Amino acid sequence: MTIKDLAEKTGYAVGTISRALNGHPNVSPKTRSAILEAARESGFQLNTNAKQLKQTHSNAILLVVKGVGNELFGEMVETIQHCVSQTRYQLLVDYMDEDLNEVTRAMQLCRERKPLGVIFLGANNRNFQKEFSAVDVPCVVVTNNARGLPFENLSSVSTDDREAARQAIETLISMGHRSIAIIGGDPAISDTSRLRLEGCMAAFADHGIPFDLNRDYRGGRYSWHNGYEAVQALLRGGKSYTAIFAAADVMAIGAIRALWESGLRVPQDVSVMGLDGLPLGTYLVPQLATVVQDSALLATRGVKILLEAMENGKPACHETVPFRIARRESIRDIRG
Repeated sequence: MTIKDLAEKTGYAVGTISRALNGHPNVSPKTRSAILEAARESGFQLNTNAKQLKQTHSNAILLVVKGVGNELFGEMVETIQHCVSQTRYQLLVDYMDEDLNEVTRAMQLCRERKPLGVIFLGANNRNFQKEFSAVDVPCVVVTNNARGLPFENLSSVSTDDREAARQAIETLISMGHRSIAIIGGDPAISDTSRLRLEGCMAAFADHGIPFDLNRDYRGGRYSWHNGYEAVQALLRGGKSYTAIFAAADVMAIGAIRALWESGLRVPQDVSVMGLDGLPLGTYLVPQLATVVQDSALLATRGVKILLEAMENGKPACHETVPFRIARRESIRDIRG
């Protein structure tokens, strides 16, 4: 049985299952109890049990997950857990809020747990510039490009977020859309959010389409709820849009709900496009158009690169994983 099987059995998200099994505090007692009971009934065994978590490991890999509500990360955590389970190492998983400093957290956990390597799932390069020099084990950032950081023990595997967002906007423009709103993360605290916004702005500039950041952009967390609230705020602004680009699929799903409650149909009245490629998007009505990241490849390459650095002393490397545009039912061509 895998974490995904346990998620299907209980109805909880993969990320929630992982947090409950790993003792993360951001899970309600009721939810934790239900998940642990289901795990016991199913004979589910986690690689790192509660007793082991209290010990100091000489063969541990630390996974720092930045963003407790990120469904894409939930899928990737499961892949990373599977990859590490095939090795002699044990995986320690730590979830943290996306507003917090992942490097400070990793430094603390390195002192307490003494892992042989660290995987960062989600990151902000500015946090690494300030404090990362104190971390002396091999590390890999997954989903963020750390190529420009001057650390010999820091690798990265990422999608080209700027280009992915630019192509999403290009897709909408090619279908006749000129009045496009964007909902995404906070570019001040997230490199991913900043790069995706830059990609959008580049597409608008290439086509001479005006875009007012204060009016046409709403930033928040990558979650269903914040996508829902962001679209509500856009609608209150009074401007009509023919399309909305959500910089994460979870936000796009929340956006579709907000539009429906306002009497607007997708895609007949407003087209909606996401970014990430969550499997859930193919089961929605309408199916969610999106930019599909290869989350499994991102995760497996992250583990592979870390193991090569830990075991063979391979130097830091930085890889970019390709993406693809999935034109599905939630977007509509409005040209004559």
